[in-house]
Amino acid sequence: MTTPIPEEHIPAPAPQPRKRLSPVIWAVYGLAVLTGVIHLAAVFSPAFADWFNRYIGAAVRAAMAYLTGWIPFSFAEMLIFSLPLIFVLLLRVAVTRYSGSWREVLRYCAGLAALLLCFYILFVWGFGTGYHASTVEEKLGLDRQPVSAEELEQTARYLVERIEIERDDITYRPDGFSVMPYSHSEMNDLLLDAYDVICDRCPFVQRLRSNIKQVILSEPWTYTHIAGVYTYFTGESNLNMNFPDYTLPYTAAHELAHQRGIAREDEANFMAFLVCIESADPYIRYSGYLNLYEYVASALYSADPNRYYAVLATISDDMRGELIAYSAFFDQYRETVVSEVSGAINDTYLKLQGTEGEKSYGRVVDLAVAWYQTLD
Repeated sequence: MTTPIPEEHIPAPAPQPRKRLSPVIWAVYGLAVLTGVIHLAAVFSPAFADWFNRYIGAAVRAAMAYLTGWIPFSFAEMLIFSLPLIFVLLLRVAVTRYSGSWREVLRYCAGLAALLLCFYILFVWGFGTGYHASTVEEKLGLDRQPVSAEELEQTARYLVERIEIERDDITYRPDGFSVMPYSHSEMNDLLLDAYDVICDRCPFVQRLRSNIKQVILSEPWTYTHIAGVYTYFTGESNLNMNFPDYTLPYTAAHELAHQRGIAREDEANFMAFLVCIESADPYIRYSGYLNLYEYVASALYSADPNRYYAVLATISDDMRGELIAYSAFFDQYRETVVSEVSGAINDTYLKLQGTEGEKSYGRVVDLAVAWYQTLD
């Protein structure tokens, strides 16, 4: 039987070294500070915002688009619908590995904060400075001014004339909707070709070959009133395929404009119009003219209902049927709690970027009138 070692002779256990934050986390914090400086510089200097958005931002957007472009579905959509699972996994890791002491809890929270800061970093470096760049009307030399009811009527009449010209090559279904005569991928290629034309004329528009991602759960998305969205954190332009055909090319061109650094909503709307009417395809031109007409007609109705009805009396039965069919389609999604919540979130986000919130979409009307006046 061995003699036990006296307790006073048993060496004390070596103290465990304190676990410190990973160098990666510290690097993220440092980059976040630099990003904040860049963000402030863009807010106070449109010239800096233009430079950063055109060169640094373009490189980041292109890299993100190429990283996710090979995925046949919307990676952003998958991430969004995986959020409950991600939350459960993060909670499980927190409980099983980081709940032993307050120091471990703080280390875990620091890691989560670094992860969230990555989204801020991607936003500023890839997209956010575009909100503070010089305006599209400045770049295009347009004289954007408050518009009168007469100017709205003139612009609306011109758009109706163009729609009637393109309508000759359009097929309509019995329910009133027009038919897009090609596949989603063919539409994508036609829009990219039209963007190449715009890029030749407008150097501030980034030249990029990319794919519009179809949203798989388009029907549920429609209840949010979201027709398309650019997700800067994946570099994807996403399109809700549940909307009528005539809206798809214009909406896709709008999201592709965001992907090319056109951040403000009214400017993305206007760029989508310019791209569509430069297309060699009559249906894409029809989509551009008709979608812009809806914005102008809505503003005209608010300014002078009599002038609005005078223009409405000149449209063809096919065009009238398309608009009536769309109104009937949207009735089932018009007033929902989901749309109110998503609208409030989008409005808040846009206001935080220094815009007029969701009202900024409709400000494309001012650009449309300014553009029409250059045609005289």
